[in-house]
Amino acid sequence: MPTSALTGPQCLREGFRLVLSPGLRQFVILPVLVNLIIFAALIYFAVAQFDVWLEAFMPALPQWLAFLEYLIWPIFMALVVLIVFFSFTLFATIVAAPFNGFLAEKVEVVVRGEDLFPPFRWSELAAMLPRTVARELRKLRYFLPRAIGLLVLSFIPGLNLLAPPLWLAFGVWMMAVQYIDYPADNHKLGWDEMMGWLRERRWRSLSFGAVTYAALLVPGLNVLVMPAAVAGATVLWVREGGGRPIVPV
Repeated sequence: MPTSALTGPQCLREGFRLVLSPGLRQFVILPVLVNLIIFAALIYFAVAQFDVWLEAFMPALPQWLAFLEYLIWPIFMALVVLIVFFSFTLFATIVAAPFNGFLAEKVEVVVRGEDLFPPFRWSELAAMLPRTVARELRKLRYFLPRAIGLLVLSFIPGLNLLAPPLWLAFGVWMMAVQYIDYPADNHKLGWDEMMGWLRERRWRSLSFGAVTYAALLVPGLNVLVMPAAVAGATVLWVREGGGRPIVPV
């Protein structure tokens, strides 16, 4: 487990290095533009609605417990931040899914040192659209029931104190699911097989999800996180033998 916990940060760092390299920059432009638009909308919308959301989640305390508001306020502020950033990040990845799948393919070529994929054609990118959209909808089917359950928990007095750590844990896991899915889907790995692959490498997956989630919360850096996470997840996929026997990288 200690060694596994270092895998995620190493892979994300390698992902940043790859997406900033001359050979891959051209494939990063569109995902970065999507991120810029989404996060600009996020900041505008969140600033306008933050107080409303915070008031909705904060439990109504009796007068004699009013002093506790100063203690639990940071917890529920963190809850709102986690929900907002996680939701908008998920939306951004859905919009950018076809480009992310294509980026994962090109990163894998660089990491392996050999091209296992057919030559690029614009028709290839267009053909990826139905498959990638269907895959993103499958992720939503996995995400929505769990997110709704956590949202309901967030409104139950007393139990809602558990909501922030549970949202954080779920968000970390979903980051791993979201980004590992791109190289897995490129190799036509089914959803259940991909989830099994992640569970077999649970600590590596969680360490990657955790460092990705943390990077998303850093202003400025979060613009590059999505393509870097796609690249980093692809590095993790290759190093862990995804798609074929392990190849040194």
